[in-house]
Amino acid sequence: MLALLLLPLLWAGSLQVNPGYELKVAESVTVQEGLCILVHCHFSYPWPRRNYYTSSPPYIYWFLDGDTIYDEPVATNNQNREVKTETRDRFHLVQDIRNNNCSLHITDARKGDSGHYVFRVERGSDCKIYLPGQEADFEALTEKPVIHFLEPLQSGRLSQLRCSVPGSCQGSTSLTFSWRGNVIKMMDPSTLQTSELSLSPRPQDHNTSLTCQVNLHDVTTERTIWLNVSYAPQNLSISHLRNGTGEKFPSSPNGMSLPVVEGQSLSLICVADSNPHASLSWSRNRKALDTSQVSASGVLELPHVRTEDDGEFTCHAQNPLGSQHLSVSLSVQRCPSSCPCASEKQEGSWPLVLTLIRGSLMGAGFLITYGLTLSREGQRPGS
Repeated sequence: MLALLLLPLLWAGSLQVNPGYELKVAESVTVQEGLCILVHCHFSYPWPRRNYYTSSPPYIYWFLDGDTIYDEPVATNNQNREVKTETRDRFHLVQDIRNNNCSLHITDARKGDSGHYVFRVERGSDCKIYLPGQEADFEALTEKPVIHFLEPLQSGRLSQLRCSVPGSCQGSTSLTFSWRGNVIKMMDPSTLQTSELSLSPRPQDHNTSLTCQVNLHDVTTERTIWLNVSYAPQNLSISHLRNGTGEKFPSSPNGMSLPVVEGQSLSLICVADSNPHASLSWSRNRKALDTSQVSASGVLELPHVRTEDDGEFTCHAQNPLGSQHLSVSLSVQRCPSSCPCASEKQEGSWPLVLTLIRGSLMGAGFLITYGLTLSREGQRPGS
């Protein structure tokens, strides 16, 4: 957790010592260690006429409470004065002094910066000092980093990510960064110790976590996100339901055969892995099927299989990144008109049904088997 740094810069709203002389600034300023802040400040003073039209700007100083005007200030626009070593290059006045702007920009804030500060302005022989008004204590807050995507993640495409802490200084070296996640396991660890990350995600990286961790001395804060990786349809599969049972065909080889008896109902279920979701459609013998036969989820319904349904059925999956297709060959076996379908059972007729189906498959052997069966069933017991 980042320790909170509280800078009570002596300011208590609008401080006024003499009429017409005023300093407007926040009562206190809160900033986390290692971050940056702009403290807005404005002053007014009825300069004597002899100095009002002078071409030289006023000199502004910020001192630590307890220091004298002969000590080094923490910030000033007077080029002839040295500033404290510990605040040099970190405490800056904005370049708008002529408009009575006394705002202070603090970068890479440190715990040692906490305290009361004194404001002093000089112009010619006139000057005025504002003294501190109240004390303030440390608080504990946590500022989590934010992960920015410069572009959406797409499988196989190099993408740039950036991790930052709100309020951090541009180019700051006080914060150190690191990354972790499955998507970067194979990357060079030396490339993961920076606020910027380049990666080429894969389909299997979709919905996996990525964490950016920020360290400052012994304090750590982090942010974890879940990746949204776009990729073309893959791992296409077709399964079917027939008579209450199902079987799943593998995604390869293509064109596997599915035997089905005429008159049965059949559902062909197509499933594709993709992001975004792929649109699914069906064709038979390379001709698109009527959409009324296909549900929104890609299920092809054949409520009553006919002999003309024999042929190749192909499922097509497509999204903006690509497409994939998979085929299955439907082999319709005719059911003779003189018998019930194979899925029906009629008591006492099994020998006839079985021989008929066998006969229909064996061609010429049908008549021989059929005659034997009739003769055997026609015999009386004991004859």
